[in-house]
Amino acid sequence: MKRGQSGINCLLAIDKPVGLSSHDVVNHVRRALGEKRVGHAGTLDPLASGVLVVGVGQGTRLMGLLTADTKSYVARIAFGTQNATDDAEGEAVLRRDPPADVLSREFAAGVVAGLEGEQDQVPPSFSAISVGGVRAYERARKGQEVELKSRHVTILSSVLLDVVAEGPDGQPCWDCAFTVSKGTYVRSIARDLGASLGSAAHLVELRRTASGGIGLADCIALEELERRGAGALAECALDPVRKLGLPARELTVDELAYVRCGKRVTCTDAGLPEGGRVCLTFGDALVGIWEREGERLRCQINFPSGITGVAR
Repeated sequence: MKRGQSGINCLLAIDKPVGLSSHDVVNHVRRALGEKRVGHAGTLDPLASGVLVVGVGQGTRLMGLLTADTKSYVARIAFGTQNATDDAEGEAVLRRDPPADVLSREFAAGVVAGLEGEQDQVPPSFSAISVGGVRAYERARKGQEVELKSRHVTILSSVLLDVVAEGPDGQPCWDCAFTVSKGTYVRSIARDLGASLGSAAHLVELRRTASGGIGLADCIALEELERRGAGALAECALDPVRKLGLPARELTVDELAYVRCGKRVTCTDAGLPEGGRVCLTFGDALVGIWEREGERLRCQINFPSGITGVAR
C-alpha cells in the first residue's frame, strides 16, 4: 500500500462548520482517517455550513458521477447594505434603506415566493469562476474590475421562513428556504433581491440542507469524525449505490474475477436500456459501474478495492 493510503474507500457527507473552507474540511478528513486521497463535491464558502459530500480513497472517483443537479439551503438575508462579496465577509459598497413593507410578513412571503422560476443570474465577483485563466476572486481582491457573464439558473422552490426585525447591525432580515439548480449562487439571490426592492441586501448566514439526494440526516459532524476516526465509518459511510441512483447487480465470485480484469459479463436485467448504467456489487462494496452494450455489460469505471457502504 502506498504511503498515505489507509485502505479506506467510501463516500461520506460532512456537516461542514462555519469558518472552514471546503479544502480545510478535506484536510481534516485526511488527518482523521489517515488517508491522503480525499476529495469533495460542491464547494461551500467558509461562511456557509451544512452538507459537503466527501470521497475517501477510491470514493474520490465518484465525485464527478454523483447527481447533484439541485441543492437546498436555508439563508438569512439582511437589508440595507450591499457588500463587495455579496455576503457578510465583504465591505459595504452600497447603503440604501429598505422599504417599510420589509417587516411585513405578508409582503415578504409574496416577494420570496415570486423568486421561483427560471432566470439569468450574474455570479458574485468574489467567486471561483475562471476569467482568462484567473479566478474571479483573485482579480476582485486586487481591486481589478470583474465582469462575469450571466448564467441561466432555476429557483425551484423559494419560501419565507421568518421576518427578523433586527439582525446583524440592527438590519431587518428575512430567513428563507431555497431549492435551486446547479450553479445558482444564493449570494446573488440576496444581492438581486435587495435591488428589486429599491434597496440593498447581502447574505448573512447560509446552511446547505441537501445536495442532490444527500441531506443533513446523512451527515456526520466533522468534530465527531475527528474524535472517532475510522471507527465511525460503519455508521456514517453512505451507500454509494443508493446515492448514485442506479440499479445494482450482485456478482458471483467467478464474475468478480472477470470484472476485475475488465472482461464483459452477461446483462441479466432485460429492462436496462442500451447504454444504461448499472452498479456491480460484491458483498458490501461497489466494484464497478458498467453499461449495457447489446446482451453484455462493458466497463465504464472499475473500483478494484471496492467502495464500501452498500446495504446488504
